[in-house]
Amino acid sequence: MRCRDRYGYVLTTSVEAAEAYTAGVHDLVRLRAGAAEQIAMALVLDPTFALGHAALALVGHEMCVQVDTQGRLADARLHAARASERERSHVHAVDRHLQGDSTALLAHLAAYPRDALLLTVAMPTIAFAGLADAPDRGCGIVEAAAPAYGDDPWLAGLLAFVRSEQRRFGEAMELSCRSLQADPGGGHAAHARAHAHYETGDHESGLSWLDGWINDAGAGVDSLTHFSWHAALHELTLGDLAAVRARYLRELQPHDAVGCRALVDTGSLLLRWSLTPGATDVPGLDEVLVAVGERVVERPSTAFLAMHVAVALLATGDRTGLERLARWCTTQASPAHREVAGPLARALARMVDGDCGGTADALAALAPQTWRLGGSDAQRELVEEIRIAALLRAERPVEAGALLDARLARRRSPRDEAWRAAAGHGLRVS
Repeated sequence: MRCRDRYGYVLTTSVEAAEAYTAGVHDLVRLRAGAAEQIAMALVLDPTFALGHAALALVGHEMCVQVDTQGRLADARLHAARASERERSHVHAVDRHLQGDSTALLAHLAAYPRDALLLTVAMPTIAFAGLADAPDRGCGIVEAAAPAYGDDPWLAGLLAFVRSEQRRFGEAMELSCRSLQADPGGGHAAHARAHAHYETGDHESGLSWLDGWINDAGAGVDSLTHFSWHAALHELTLGDLAAVRARYLRELQPHDAVGCRALVDTGSLLLRWSLTPGATDVPGLDEVLVAVGERVVERPSTAFLAMHVAVALLATGDRTGLERLARWCTTQASPAHREVAGPLARALARMVDGDCGGTADALAALAPQTWRLGGSDAQRELVEEIRIAALLRAERPVEAGALLDARLARRRSPRDEAWRAAAGHGLRVS
């Protein structure tokens, strides 16, 4: 009998390797710890297993796991020749996606909607940056695939995140709660619920729920620092800087993070904390850059990571690093690298030079394109916050106030209210 995955697709490998791979993919799409190790074990058991090589290439590309991505891709292409048509299509989709072209991924999911790993890749989630140049298509792909999964709680959790991205927060909350009832440790459902609480300004309830989940059903999540980041974001928004500091020391120091999470979670939190009115003695980001390593800082594989590298370099005042990052981005095949991440790095370099007005103007010009960086609205707000700080430092409080008014119209935020008061008094942000 041929081996099959959890959704019925053939796996051209041994029984033992198929079991390890299937367990690893199941953990990966649920954001559980140990996924990469399980997939690697599948390759120990069968070095000719094409999908195992492709999965590790994906993990290395997007999650900063130490993987020879190009070597894994080459092995995946080599061994796919003896695999099924679906597996060959899967490998081709991964190969092209990692080269910055997601056309093959979209075609593959249209033909094989129950390929859960690649369905996850299409969405900007904790694990993957998604289709940065076409997030609406990623949402559409998940919606189109939903009937093929029936009442699968994992798909309900992923669909909840889609609804959150579409700003349909009531539906996101309903779907996430339904999914968590069936699978309390489901990472996607918990992530969608975290976003729904934040985006609706439900900070106290969101914080209470997150703390309970982190310490109970969510304790086995691989990217737990991201949920700690969500909790800290509630605390920051409420203006409770003492709580932010305590959470940073307890859960979000760079050595606590896995892979790129030190950059994406800890680094972004520290920068936002430092911009907050009344913030003092905020830790620097030098340890963050050390934790993620030179390879990520010099060559961020996605535009989403490039955005976070640029922010960290801004925080450390590394103008040379920002210029180097900008140049590297312009050489990449990904349009989001060339057209958004590169100009972002150059805009932030101007701020290091003291040209805050120039930075604010450059970020205003980029604002309609920042969605192409990937990630969520809550994460990309970081760029908007740097723009507000630049405007205030450039003594342009009216423009800063207009941005803050728009943010306050979206959700309740004592932090933004304090920022707005500073803008109203023409105060500079240090």
